[in-house]
Amino acid sequence: MFCRVNETTSQVIAQVRQNENEAFTDRVLSSINDCIKVLDLDSRLTFMSEGGQQIMEVSDFNAIRGCPWPDFWQDQGNLDAIAAVEAARAGQNASFMGSAKTLTGTVKWWHVQVSPIFGKDGKPEKILCVSRDMTQLRDAEQALMSLNETLEQRVIERTRDRDRIWRLSTDLMLVAQFDGIISAVNPAWTQALGWSAEQLLDSQFLGLVHPEDVDSTLAAMSGLENGQTIPHFKNRYRHLDGSYRTISWTAVPDKQFIHAVGRDIQAEEEANEALRLSQDALHQAQKLEAIGQLTGGVAHDFNNLLTVIRSCSDLLKAPNLEEHRRVKYVEAISSTVDRAARLTGQLLAFARRQALQPEVFDVCKSVARIGEMMDTLTGARIQVNIDLPAEPCFIFADGSQFDTALVNMVVNARDAMSGAGRLSIKVECAACPTADQPASLSDGDYVTVSLTDTGAGIAKEKLGLIFEPFYTTKSVGQGTGLGLSQVFGFAKQSGGEVLVESELGRGSCFTLCLPSAKNHEVVAQDKHYAPIALPGLCVLMVEDNQDIGTFTRPMLEQLGFQVLWVKSAAEALHELSGNPENFHVVFSDIAMPGMSGLELSAEIEARYPWMPVVLTTGYSTEFATIAKDEAHRFDLLQKPYSREDLAAILHRAVSRTGEQ
Repeated sequence: MFCRVNETTSQVIAQVRQNENEAFTDRVLSSINDCIKVLDLDSRLTFMSEGGQQIMEVSDFNAIRGCPWPDFWQDQGNLDAIAAVEAARAGQNASFMGSAKTLTGTVKWWHVQVSPIFGKDGKPEKILCVSRDMTQLRDAEQALMSLNETLEQRVIERTRDRDRIWRLSTDLMLVAQFDGIISAVNPAWTQALGWSAEQLLDSQFLGLVHPEDVDSTLAAMSGLENGQTIPHFKNRYRHLDGSYRTISWTAVPDKQFIHAVGRDIQAEEEANEALRLSQDALHQAQKLEAIGQLTGGVAHDFNNLLTVIRSCSDLLKAPNLEEHRRVKYVEAISSTVDRAARLTGQLLAFARRQALQPEVFDVCKSVARIGEMMDTLTGARIQVNIDLPAEPCFIFADGSQFDTALVNMVVNARDAMSGAGRLSIKVECAACPTADQPASLSDGDYVTVSLTDTGAGIAKEKLGLIFEPFYTTKSVGQGTGLGLSQVFGFAKQSGGEVLVESELGRGSCFTLCLPSAKNHEVVAQDKHYAPIALPGLCVLMVEDNQDIGTFTRPMLEQLGFQVLWVKSAAEALHELSGNPENFHVVFSDIAMPGMSGLELSAEIEARYPWMPVVLTTGYSTEFATIAKDEAHRFDLLQKPYSREDLAAILHRAVSRTGEQ
């Protein structure tokens, strides 16, 4: 028996290494996500990696083994695949991108790299094809492209909209530098102000601003330069025709420019002014109606006062009149004159035309003041009872309108009682609202003024009409119907309410409910001076009225003054020019022929600034106007005045000069 032994160790080792390499290659191919395929030179599939089969959704590669690879592509993809195979046959690399379906029909986008596999002879013997799934990247690119196109379209549309707004807007649009140089304006400038864009560009817009508005405009520009937004700002711009228009601006800054939008509100401003004038006229009409209610009673009261003065004057003429009777008649005349002065002062103050001016005042004092005219207003057949609290009741409202409202309510009550009955007026400080009061009154403290009459009352169906303007149940010529509408308007304007309780045949109760003013200043009482003798002082009295001068000079002499009486401002200046140190005070009327007392005072202040001046006038409106001006340096005394009033004001004027 023969045994032949061959040495195969190296072969075995080589086979093992080959098997290991193939196993390693299989693991590498299975882990790659690309689809790796091997084609023969006729482009038929001979191999597909395990990872590639998963991507191509191939469950059995044998089912497609030997199939022409280009047939998996359609349209342009098929042409690109054939061209890539031809390039590989020629020993060249090729690549393309296209879409192809998987075996289950899913369309995917592929990037394909085709390369030749060379044999030992250096010629291509097979073709390597690597396909990478680019579907997600392609979808992302498509989405990004779509987004970019959308954004670009939006930018175009917004730019178009912005340009359209810039051209068509009726509002003024401005782009300017921080120094006021205009960089751009829209066509609305021409429509509103007449200026063309060519006239405005590179010019200074402050040159168009009204001189009175330049400072406020500069302040707004400073705020913009500091990064502030200006939400509401008004100034006046010059029109091409030289007139001015009021413009309301909104402006914002960026790093280089001011961007502003302005609206022409001239018509609105004029309409508001017209409305204000109409409201003032309505308030005055309401006041004049109330004054008309007072006129008849005032004439009656004045006739009574004149009767007292005339009777006392006749009695004083009697011979051998006893001293106590003479004193009695003189005091009666004096007190009657005081009553007449108060009556005219109240009527003139009530009738004074003035702008609405809210202020803090004591309702009790106002009611008491109107109460002094109550008999004049209601007549003798109406019994009036006024109930005032011991403590003051302050409100913040227009005092003149409050007086008008009170008079209108009194007149309404008087007419409801047909001139006879009882009227109760009560002032209270109360917390409102209570359960039976309307929700229009917020929580808080209120001052209530209630007027209760014994008149005919008001039917329920008419309660909702009584506050309407021009509604009245009176006959033609008996009233305009504005009275209660003024009361209602005043209450609402002051943050309050007017409440009505009424029943036919049992009278009515009107309650004016106004918010209480917590924070107020206690006004000091006027100082009263008793007649004080001022011996050795000389008064230069300027009075053109002979009767007034005849009685005023002895009154001054009784106070201890030496008096030089002249009848014009020119004479007064002549006397002062000689030796002004001879006089200690000038006492002058305001209304005189030629130079007025006000002009005289100004001239004295310029020439003799140390000289005290006291002016007097009988015009209530003039007195009120001058009294409001705190800039003047003279003292003011209203006619008619008593000896005590004259002594007090002269004492104050001379004493103040002595202190200086």
